Amino acid sequence: MRRVSVVGIGAGDPEHLTVQAIRVLNEIDVVFMTDKGDQTSELVDARREICTRYIDDQDGYRLVVVPDPPRDRQSPAYREAVEDWRRDRARLYLELINSELGPDGHGAFLAWGDPALYDSIVPALDYALALEPNAFDVDVIPGISSVSALVARHGTTLSRTGRPVQVTTGRLLRAHGLPPDVDDVVVMLDSEAAFSDVDPDAYIYWGAYVGSEHELLMSGRLGEIADTIAKTKAEARAKHGWIMDSYLIRRSSP
Repeated sequence: MRRVSVVGIGAGDPEHLTVQAIRVLNEIDVVFMTDKGDQTSELVDARREICTRYIDDQDGYRLVVVPDPPRDRQSPAYREAVEDWRRDRARLYLELINSELGPDGHGAFLAWGDPALYDSIVPALDYALALEPNAFDVDVIPGISSVSALVARHGTTLSRTGRPVQVTTGRLLRAHGLPPDVDDVVVMLDSEAAFSDVDPDAYIYWGAYVGSEHELLMSGRLGEIADTIAKTKAEARAKHGWIMDSYLIRRSSP
């Protein structure tokens, strides 16, 4: 049966790859990549670099790059728009897997960060299998997440003794604020600057492009640094055409 591996490649540093990820890359026949256009070409280039660096037999695999299906980012029905996009991806992935892999072929998608924590490829593959059950087997190779890389680069820890940690999104943070019973909150997918609405006495560890040559790191009391982070974030997005950032917000008095 065809096999598809979703390989976590870390948060931006090519040395984030695990030994397991490197082993799997050296077993595959095809690497699938979706291209979101010129603005995010660096992400495709980074994946190419990983293949060149870690796959021993450069003639033993093929690289298949296709345009990523467009996503409606203006729809007020956010969740429905995301699910529609994933279904479009599912149809594309199923077509690629059936056409590019032989009956016992092994393909891989290289997922940024840790696909076991958050990823759009795995749900799309689930949709693909719903369309054509038993078309292929899936395995997920965990990677170093942006969250792990963030706290490591700041020299801190994700949790504190006896206290929970919550992972949420910028959209939910803006809508609901910090949960009353959680003192340490990790925020991902913040397209704006939702931290600006949080208690100014809270502490933030923020990072963008963590592990890459463009890495940006800032930390401090939100009341003192929120505006600077928001400005830096906007300037970085304008400069590179894209941004991937995350942050940890920590209440000052747990």
